Amino acid sequence: MPLIEVTLVEGRSPAHLRALITAVTDAVEHSIGAPRSNIRVILREVPAAHWASGDVTIEERRNEHDGPDSPRH
Repeated sequence: MPLIEVTLVEGRSPAHLRALITAVTDAVEHSIGAPRSNIRVILREVPAAHWASGDVTIEERRNEHDGPDSPRH
């Protein structure tokens, strides 16, 4: 039974998360021939302030890049 865990920064819509689950399930089904009913997908959403690279959090990077008045993408 394949178990796929995806960790991503929180903030995506439920529709985007649902689409990701479907895409991952499809990829596993087609790539290794696993029965769809046996494929498990776990999405773990992490706050942007809790994810860092090079000692800079994603939240800090967004604030530096966008500025406080810029809309989020």
